Amino acid sequence: MQQSHARSSPAALRNRGVIAEVLARVLPPTGRVLEIASGTGEHAVYLAGAFPGVSWQPTDVAPEALASIAARVASEGPGNLLPPLRLDVAAWPWPVTAAEAIVCINMIHIAPWAACEALMAGAARVLPSGAPLYLYGAIKRGGRHTAPSNAAFDADLRARDPAWGVRDEAEVTAAAAAHGLALAELVPMPSNNFSLVFRRS
Repeated sequence: MQQSHARSSPAALRNRGVIAEVLARVLPPTGRVLEIASGTGEHAVYLAGAFPGVSWQPTDVAPEALASIAARVASEGPGNLLPPLRLDVAAWPWPVTAAEAIVCINMIHIAPWAACEALMAGAARVLPSGAPLYLYGAIKRGGRHTAPSNAAFDADLRARDPAWGVRDEAEVTAAAAAHGLALAELVPMPSNNFSLVFRRS
């Protein structure tokens, strides 16, 4: 895979360091980390390098994303970063049926609500008891946006696809609870984003 297939996201370059700070206390020291919706692959490369004790498995559903991830794995990936797999959260079985942690960055608002529900259902099947599901992105709290920029972002998402949109913390937490995943941490992040850490019961 040639480097020309690799895409880049300015947001990924901005937020990867602060995400790693949260993951440093969330991820297990060893085992498999399943990253869902890996996008450009920039997070996968960076985070696999930051946590060399784990085996990092990137995935995505979009062909162009898989091509970008594969290009980055080939050209700059550390040894613990695996080749990408196609994973559609709504299609079971997933290509990975067991992992010690799941990381999902900026997906649930750029997908139909059913994708969030499918993510929770799949995580409950894949994760052992006590293992983390880490989500990152913009959320609403108490039914309200946490900043005017998030309201504008939500409007832009819904204009692109009415099924997309910034999700509410309570709804995400309820979807997780329906599958035995409890919210353990909610961490405010830069640029009006949040980290949500769920643990499987």
